[in-house]
Amino acid sequence: MTTTQPAHTPLGSLPPREHLRLGQIDTVLDVVIPVYNEESDLEPCVRRLHDHLSRTFPYGFRITVADNASTDRTPEISASLDEAIDEVTAVRLEEKGRGRALRAVWSHSDAPVLAYMDVDLSTDLNALLPLVAPLISGHSDLAIGSRLARSSRVVRGPKREFISRSYNLILRGSLAARFSDAQCGFKAVRGDVAERLLPMVEDSGWFFDTEMLVLAERAGLRIHEVPVDWVDDPDSTVHIVRTATEDLKGVWRVGRALATGALPLDRLARPFGDDPRDRELTGVPRGLARQILGFCAVGALSTLLYLGLYSLFRLGVGPQPANAAALLLSAIGNTAANRRLTFGVRGRERAVRHQAQGLVVFGIGLALTSGSLAALDAATGDPAHGTEMAVLVAANLAATLLRFLLFRAWVFSDRERDGGGGGNGRHGGNGRMSTPGRHTAPDLDSAPGRGTATGRGTATGRDNAPDRHPAVPNLSHRPHHLGRSAR
Repeated sequence: MTTTQPAHTPLGSLPPREHLRLGQIDTVLDVVIPVYNEESDLEPCVRRLHDHLSRTFPYGFRITVADNASTDRTPEISASLDEAIDEVTAVRLEEKGRGRALRAVWSHSDAPVLAYMDVDLSTDLNALLPLVAPLISGHSDLAIGSRLARSSRVVRGPKREFISRSYNLILRGSLAARFSDAQCGFKAVRGDVAERLLPMVEDSGWFFDTEMLVLAERAGLRIHEVPVDWVDDPDSTVHIVRTATEDLKGVWRVGRALATGALPLDRLARPFGDDPRDRELTGVPRGLARQILGFCAVGALSTLLYLGLYSLFRLGVGPQPANAAALLLSAIGNTAANRRLTFGVRGRERAVRHQAQGLVVFGIGLALTSGSLAALDAATGDPAHGTEMAVLVAANLAATLLRFLLFRAWVFSDRERDGGGGGNGRHGGNGRMSTPGRHTAPDLDSAPGRGTATGRGTATGRDNAPDRHPAVPNLSHRPHHLGRSAR
């Protein structure tokens, strides 16, 4: 089979999104159906999906049945479907876990667009083409079906409705997720994105796709949402309490990893825009508007912290010691928050240096505010507390403007983030440009990959950086090889 994929780039960046060269690709879409003991639903599901794709999908496709260690007749039915239908492939895994099955199949698939859906086909199949079209066109990186969109039509009980909405509220509150429906079993991802994203996803169960979406969104990748019609399956075997518990554990783990900067999300960065001219502009400030908004938000919070600390310290000491102590503590927090939120610097490398440079900026601010207090004291002798606060606010406004300029031009400059080796700057899809080669991880060009006619290579060959997820399960017991193309 002949396939043409974009050339590999270093791990420090992803190439610009491009429309797939469909005329040169035999299998454009690989739809995975993870199953466990689904002997009654499997054959009707596969035949209905195959009929729908044959009638409506204009490109080559494959349906992969991923059997998760079933103990009933599911393996035999999968094998018979594999033999009877050219576009169906059966895969057998000896361990359970939806995430484990998706990672195993997607890691070996040679299709440039990868999708999955639940075997009960609760989602209306008419949403499948709108789901994958933005990935084929190059507009988006991932796509999800949403049962919570305004135009979605959903039939399910109040218990599942409450659990689903509560779970998505938890994701929004704890992980700042902006996608609307994490649990809908109807998702797709571009192959080049999966190649980078899958090694970062640790979960092998139901939290797998939620973790994948959160990491993709934090990296600035574009997630397309499709309203779907969805009818609940009353015979679903999902254990709600156990699944919810595992999901909450996953939320805590991912939140902690994001807070500590432990994930190399800049490997998923996209260059700004799809016009080559956007990537050739020089001397243009990067993300200035976003940085100003972030700096203002951090500055407002740190100013409130500073004023509170000053008022507290002022109860026991004079204005100058109270000002110095309050400004020092708030400056440390301000530098840390701006490092992470305003300038997108992640990881611990150079954190001490950035704090030291921030203290120099603090010294300038201290000189401005202390000088203002000294001038006020010389002018009035014994100023009122309200007057002191007003003078400090004005002095801090001037110090804040100077702090932003110094942060941007010196402490967290583009040179520091892109070429300094320690910034892990995340110049992703929010108007921030990506500079290849910022990471020291090995180049993907040296590893077997997805751009060959035989598929994407082994799971370990796709990424020479240490994988965070468990090893891909043993796939030796399966009716057919994972990388087999549609016959």
